[in-house]
Amino acid sequence: MSAGLSGLPVAVDAMGGDRAPFEIVSGARRAADELGIPVVLVGPTDGSLGDVGGLEVIPASEVITMSEDAARAVRTKKDSSLVRAAEAVRDGRACAMVSAGNTGATMASALLRMGRLRGVARPCIATPLPALGDAPTVLVDAGANSDCQSEWLVQFAQMGAAFYRERYGLARPSVAMLSIGEEPSKGDSTTKGAHALLAAGDPWAGFEFVGNVEGRDLLAGGVNVIVTDGFTGNVALKTLEGALRTVMDIVLQVLAATPENKAAGDVLLPALLERAAPLDPDNTGGAMLLGLQGVCIISHGSSSSRAIVNAIRAGHDLASRDLSGKLAAAVTA
Repeated sequence: MSAGLSGLPVAVDAMGGDRAPFEIVSGARRAADELGIPVVLVGPTDGSLGDVGGLEVIPASEVITMSEDAARAVRTKKDSSLVRAAEAVRDGRACAMVSAGNTGATMASALLRMGRLRGVARPCIATPLPALGDAPTVLVDAGANSDCQSEWLVQFAQMGAAFYRERYGLARPSVAMLSIGEEPSKGDSTTKGAHALLAAGDPWAGFEFVGNVEGRDLLAGGVNVIVTDGFTGNVALKTLEGALRTVMDIVLQVLAATPENKAAGDVLLPALLERAAPLDPDNTGGAMLLGLQGVCIISHGSSSSRAIVNAIRAGHDLASRDLSGKLAAAVTA
């Protein structure tokens, strides 16, 4: 299965994202030219995509915007670039799909067209969090399921660990629950229930459960997979994004405040930017929607061409490794 998938292109939603279509098309072209990954674009064929560099374009006459209601848009815009990209994976024309568009519509398109893996209660979003030095920590769920059951969180842990093994090559990832304290008694009933199930689970399940972590641990790099419900995960993710942006703005304002500071900045800024590079979300390749019969990469809405290159790389690699098969095995083990 993986050998066959590795020869298929990655379907890229050319109309998804704040910087579509030109940054998206540019990233697709770079992935094909620089990495040799086969890519097919999905979007209009009227020339509005610009120079596609010889890439095949799957026709799609409609666009789902960022502000549209996800479920309604997927039902009514059946010829949208998002829906056609998901169908390309379902029909065996592509090994994976990538979109920087409407997150809810991306999830709905992938779920309705590709289908859910047998045994998976709910798909979830696995988002790599930047870490200084070490491999990223993966946060799951980062926004797919606002209300969860304890048993679903256990599946998120199983799928998150399987994803981590395939993405980052660690045979036995560590897994923790996100809570308001490290003690097993801390948290709401769903979190405490999931903690109890994971603590009592099979110690040879393919990951090591290490208990609870708190919000301050998200970027500490001490655990590989952090599990929570989609509401909490999405709030935590966007809080981190805002905090990192604010810190960067403060540093830049201070360095530009006086001639003396500017002179110091000329010396320090290259080192600061190099140190901050791992915190750039464009380097992570996007989030992964786990639990589907196919690979779906959800990129940030403001993705640059570099982000799209990394997303395509991740999607092609995970499809080649038969991630869907590994996820199915993880939840039924």
